[in-house]
Amino acid sequence: MSGPRPLIVGAAGQVGGALVSLLGKSTIAAGRLPTKDGSPYVDLAALAHDPAGARKVLAPLDLSAVYCVGGATDVERCESEVSWAMDTNCYGPAELASASRGLPFVYFSTEYVFDGGNGPYRETDPTSALSAYGRSKLEGERRILDAHPSPLIVRTTVVYGPDRQGKNFLYTLRRLLSSGKSMRIPIDQVSTPTYNVDLAQATVDLIAMGASGIYHVCGPEIISRYEFAKLAASILGLDSSLLLPVTTAELNQRAPRPLKAGLRTDKLRSTLGRSPVRSNHDAIAAWKRQETA
Repeated sequence: MSGPRPLIVGAAGQVGGALVSLLGKSTIAAGRLPTKDGSPYVDLAALAHDPAGARKVLAPLDLSAVYCVGGATDVERCESEVSWAMDTNCYGPAELASASRGLPFVYFSTEYVFDGGNGPYRETDPTSALSAYGRSKLEGERRILDAHPSPLIVRTTVVYGPDRQGKNFLYTLRRLLSSGKSMRIPIDQVSTPTYNVDLAQATVDLIAMGASGIYHVCGPEIISRYEFAKLAASILGLDSSLLLPVTTAELNQRAPRPLKAGLRTDKLRSTLGRSPVRSNHDAIAAWKRQETA
């Protein structure tokens, strides 16, 4: 296809995959590793130690925008490998943003930049990340705002939906419950789950409008992880009695989680003139239809 195309960095992930599905053949999909066909690839952690690397990747490409979707999302690993988290979520993306000056640039961030003491949060609320993952994303936001004249920073949370790798929460829940295995779910983590298909569409719409700055893009409902799991089990026809409610403390996780969290989308709805992310019920039902089609 001739003409400028968007580059999707992290195309193999669930949000990157949703963007590729939405934009179709107009995209340049870049994974983290080289491919046999010689397609562009971007290792964000490597870019952190090779400032010229981002320019080398972008220079031969005719681009309309850069979507930096990839990153270190394993919250537990980030807590024990802080340098890796900072390279992948902060320093590497900042180098990519700097090399993308003159192009629309999107960086995907998280509700974990907040401490979960008084959510849901607006874009202007004070940040206070609890975990290495949250701190790496928060510093990534700051450095990208310095490196690029008008980046779009999309904060989102609890993302679910179609995923070629089958890694997100819905796939894990279906896999465990359908095999008769129980699943421990925190009852004290409250957030605003987000359907990845709608997240991708809203982001593309914001870029088309020339939006920049920080936007919260997430679902419209504040719900606990446990209630969300029960809803999904009901829609999928799975045994919800296998869902075991526990507190976050009982999970003995290394990284602290924001508890009363979630994001407000007033700014997003005002900009787009609509609420772009569907309800959890409608989104899970849509995912089920796609999976069984």
